[in-house]
Amino acid sequence: MTTDSSSTSTSAAGGGISTFKGQERALRADRLGTGGLLLSVLAATAPLMVVAGVMPTTFAVMGIVGQPLLFVVLGVVLILFSVGYAEMSRHVHNAGAFYAYISRGLGGTAGAGAAVVALVAYNALQIGIYGIFGFEVSGLLATYADVEIAWWIPALVAALAVGLLGWLKIDVNARVLGVLLVIEVLLVVIFDIAALADPGKEGLSLHAFNPDTLTGAGVGTALCFCVAAFLGFEQAPVYAEETSRPHVLVPRVMFFAVGGVAVFFALSSWALTVATGPSAIVGTAQKQSAGMLFFLTESRLGGTFTDVLHVLFVTGMFAALLSFHNVVARYAFAMGREGLLPAAFGRTSGTSGAPGTGSLLQTVAAVVVVAAFAIADDKPVGDPTAPVLQLFTWLGNIGALGVILLMAAASLSVVVFFVRRGAAGAQAWRLVTSALSGLALLVIAGYTVKDFEVLVGAGPDSSLSWVLPGVIGLALVAGLLLGLVLRARAPEKHARIGLGNEAFQLDKAASS
Repeated sequence: MTTDSSSTSTSAAGGGISTFKGQERALRADRLGTGGLLLSVLAATAPLMVVAGVMPTTFAVMGIVGQPLLFVVLGVVLILFSVGYAEMSRHVHNAGAFYAYISRGLGGTAGAGAAVVALVAYNALQIGIYGIFGFEVSGLLATYADVEIAWWIPALVAALAVGLLGWLKIDVNARVLGVLLVIEVLLVVIFDIAALADPGKEGLSLHAFNPDTLTGAGVGTALCFCVAAFLGFEQAPVYAEETSRPHVLVPRVMFFAVGGVAVFFALSSWALTVATGPSAIVGTAQKQSAGMLFFLTESRLGGTFTDVLHVLFVTGMFAALLSFHNVVARYAFAMGREGLLPAAFGRTSGTSGAPGTGSLLQTVAAVVVVAAFAIADDKPVGDPTAPVLQLFTWLGNIGALGVILLMAAASLSVVVFFVRRGAAGAQAWRLVTSALSGLALLVIAGYTVKDFEVLVGAGPDSSLSWVLPGVIGLALVAGLLLGLVLRARAPEKHARIGLGNEAFQLDKAASS
């Protein structure tokens, strides 16, 4: 059935309006303003999950005291990346963001490769969170309700809940995300203030911002840990079609997000070093692990605050799950609309205008993967091996590697796109920032692959060191092969890759 060539006429109270059956291939516009878009994007960063999980892990595993300075460095790199990326968003409005940009600069075949990588990477990031989410909910129930259940039960319940919300309007999701996010950030800020008001034995030390703290072999790998904390800000262009002024709102939200995240994480990680003392932060992190933040709040802010923080830790992860789910659904929608996935994925839900089939695909993938890890889990209830050390760590780092590579490719694409349009002179400074950020991201990606066994806690001879990053390699190869096949057998589909709603509008014009 074709959905882009027939038109019908309907009447409304205010008079006649023309609608196209093909309308279901466009996401509903004017659904998001600056606030809703910013909250949807920031929710994916899961600030409390980063402060309570990523930061202590980085201190403990890497032994790098200067983690606050790393967030500053990465903030600069990602702002440089955002300059060209945001400018590209003024010219390309497509729910497939990364692969659409790469298609416009490097061609449809490269875009097809990027599309499959993006679909795999964001799915991995989203599904991995179910591991730590299920483990934490299971722990909360055991502590406060004296009920012991396996981690995969709350994980599967959450997957179904997220899938249901994926069928609803994005503005409903934005309200859910916003309430959770604001409370979460406020509690972390309260801890930061308490830590600075009641510092450790070394006082308000700025030692963590000393460049000397970044010497050592673990700096490159620490960058890999920290860059994962930023993932989410780059999702703003995914929602471009659902905003009224994408050329204004998308760049604005991107800069707000990456700048705010960099400052927030730099200050929060500094507060952790102040609370323990810079000389004790590594040892404390190794001893307390993911419980370090709660250990520090217990003594400063009391048990009630710490209990609330535990609950917000869970709700913050749920917000991240929902945000990444929305992104995956929109990538699937964009790919279905352009022939990279079956056409059913390129249609929106008639009731809410959301990409329903893509949402269903993401939910099914999450349920299948969580179920597979649950079946393979032979550890007793409360053992974090399968959900946290495997599902969360393995898939989280697979996803992070994929997104880092996509950002590097997008940086190159920005340069090529404007050079081909004859705008190199007018966009010169943006091209320089894109080139610099692309090189920096490639260096980080290189460290990620080189030290993957450290990132996932495997031994140096473990096959995981090449199998897990190999997932992204296979996704890239599969996407490139798909692009080549389309170019040879369906050149009209290949020519549409990256055009998104523009191709849909061309279809309507041709059929009229």
